[in-house]
Amino acid sequence: MAGELVLIIEDNPLNMKLARDVLVFNGIVIACKREPALILMDIQLPGMDGVTAFKQLRKYPETQHIPVIALTASAMLTDRKVILAAGFDGYETKPISVRKLLDSVRTVIDKRAKVTQRAAPATAPDEGDV
Repeated sequence: MAGELVLIIEDNPLNMKLARDVLVFNGIVIACKREPALILMDIQLPGMDGVTAFKQLRKYPETQHIPVIALTASAMLTDRKVILAAGFDGYETKPISVRKLLDSVRTVIDKRAKVTQRAAPATAPDEGDV
C-alpha cells in the first residue's frame, strides 16, 4: 500500500487533517503530479455534493477507473445503500474510525492492484528467455 497517491476531498479541516495524518502515518506518500490511487470523497460538500462530484469523475476516461470511498456523517442504512448504489467503492461514516478507514483504504487499493494485474497484457519473452 505504500507509495500510492490518495486524494482527499473534504470540507472540514479537522477531518481532512485526520484522514491525511492517518494515511501519511501509514506510509502513503502524496505526490501531486501522479494519478490518485484512491479518492476519499466527503458527501456533504458546499456547492456540489459528493455524489454529484463522483458522477462527474465517472464521466471522464482519465478518472472513471479511480476508486472512491465516500466519507459522510449520514450513517443511516438508507444513506449507505444510496451511496453504494451510486457506485462508490466504499463507505465510511464520520467521525472517522482510524482502523476502519485504514482497512477500507487497504481493501480498495489491494482490489485495484489485483484488477490492474489481471488487465495487464502479457509481455513477450526476451531473446535470452527462450
